[in-house]
Amino acid sequence: MKALVLKNYGKNAQLDFETLPRPVVKDDEILVKVHAAGLNQIDCMIPTGTFKPILRFSLPAVMGSDLAGVVTEAGKNVTRFRPGDAVYASIFDMDKGALSEYAAVPQHAAALKPQSLTFTEAASLPMVALTSWQAFKLSDLRAGQKVFIPAGSGGIGTFAIQLARYLGASVATTTSDRNAGLVRSLGAEHVINYRTQDFETLLSGYDVVLGTVRGEEIAKAIEVLRPGGQLVSLTGPVDVAFARERKMNRIMKAVFWLMSRRMKKLAARREVSYKFHFVHPDGAQLEEIAALIDNSQLSPVIDRVFCFEETLDALSYLRAGHARGKVVVELSQNP
Repeated sequence: MKALVLKNYGKNAQLDFETLPRPVVKDDEILVKVHAAGLNQIDCMIPTGTFKPILRFSLPAVMGSDLAGVVTEAGKNVTRFRPGDAVYASIFDMDKGALSEYAAVPQHAAALKPQSLTFTEAASLPMVALTSWQAFKLSDLRAGQKVFIPAGSGGIGTFAIQLARYLGASVATTTSDRNAGLVRSLGAEHVINYRTQDFETLLSGYDVVLGTVRGEEIAKAIEVLRPGGQLVSLTGPVDVAFARERKMNRIMKAVFWLMSRRMKKLAARREVSYKFHFVHPDGAQLEEIAALIDNSQLSPVIDRVFCFEETLDALSYLRAGHARGKVVVELSQNP
């Protein structure tokens, strides 16, 4: 089978197509013929080595985490799926890859594909849908609250805005003038042009911030929260709670304590909480999301679709940071 393989980390990371044996499924896994794979920003960052201390990823490794396809084989302990089922899944942080003609997927990470979506549409969803779902559960976002979701036209933003509105929250976001109409159509009520306006001077009293951007913008986002509000960061800095969850050694705990110390102090001064969240695969949550999609409550937003042979071009396009919604790679034609 053909797969996109990362051979080494670094500035000149080597990504090549290779012919590999089909995965051999374990007792609790399904073998999926991959029809489409969704790309995420982390796919551009993994080759640099940025996530080497965090991810369970051994080289050489097949790239990608989001997929949709058809089950061709099921392990002897699999009870939720059978050959012929159309599924979608995230295999992020499992030392497995989705940018491959076949992928072995633990049954707990997969769900039946939303019936109303094509494989390409379904493949665009797992990471951004699970990230948004889990972050809002962590923050206990409720109807009537206000949530700030920066970068609303990106992959996570386009889904998180919809989910927040479904939950009954009021949404503010940042984007360019070009994308203002898009984020409004998804449910954003307060749209800020990040090129000409400072969100921290325009927003106040927010209950939740979903940290989708990096650097100083995360620190500024604390200023828009009310006392008791929560900032759930998806981009860091990583904190000690994450190191404990991953059962990391004392050195890594100390490193992450230092990395998050400033943010924790800023949060304490404002009487708000700071949490770092790292998405985890969850087929049960994908089932709930699929039901909402089939009931027309949520929908995917796709910017561009590339063929498998163009995956390196797709990653370059995503890396440029101008995608409106998701970028997807098709491995076989949608039936």
